[in-house]
Amino acid sequence: METDRLTALIADLDHPDKPTIRTAVDQLIGLARESGQVRAALEERLAELGHRNYWPVAYVLGHLPQPSGATIRNLLDTLDHCEPDIRWAIVLLLVRIAKSENSIINLMIELCESGTANQKRMAIYGLRDLVLNDVASLHALLSSLSDSDPTVRVAAVISLKTRTDGDRQVRDALLQSYLLDADIKVRSAAAVTLANIGLPSEEFLRALKDANESDNSQSKRAAAVALALLEKREPASSAGLRQR
Repeated sequence: METDRLTALIADLDHPDKPTIRTAVDQLIGLARESGQVRAALEERLAELGHRNYWPVAYVLGHLPQPSGATIRNLLDTLDHCEPDIRWAIVLLLVRIAKSENSIINLMIELCESGTANQKRMAIYGLRDLVLNDVASLHALLSSLSDSDPTVRVAAVISLKTRTDGDRQVRDALLQSYLLDADIKVRSAAAVTLANIGLPSEEFLRALKDANESDNSQSKRAAAVALALLEKREPASSAGLRQR
């Protein structure tokens, strides 16, 4: 392709205007798939110092077969980007790559422990979207229930909804989050997630009843939602509770 056009498109990856970046990214993905020259130019750009943006380059390269270690590291770093839409675009791409590159799963599991709060949350959601059924990722999600950041704990609670490989362990951990977590958002998420899973314990039902009759509006609202979900799933259990 014309050198001037390629140079201009790569330069646009540093543009402050996101629509301009998106246009350049879309064009470069198509061009890089057809040309080793374009891929090589992008790999070189990723290694250069002093640029405004690196994530768009890694995003383009991440769409190509067998992305480099530098590309993957940049994508993982970008999970801490200040803009949520960019974080989500990156994690969706990583999920896609992970389906053929299993090593990405291990890196996301590591990030659940060592990353920033943003990186931990996005890694957790990535593991959720991969619909995994293994011990390591389950352990990462359960461990994240004890993270110091409540937004990470909320992400872990939500993501445990789809885990069927450790039913009892998951339910017990979520119950402890509902009963003991200091943050109301975590407790609310745990209540709704447990209700969605079904098979409520007597302890969970009693806690919901108490919360539903409390003066705390947030606790009461979450309990009401959970009870409504349980009533749809298991009418006998929740109806009996309401009559007590």
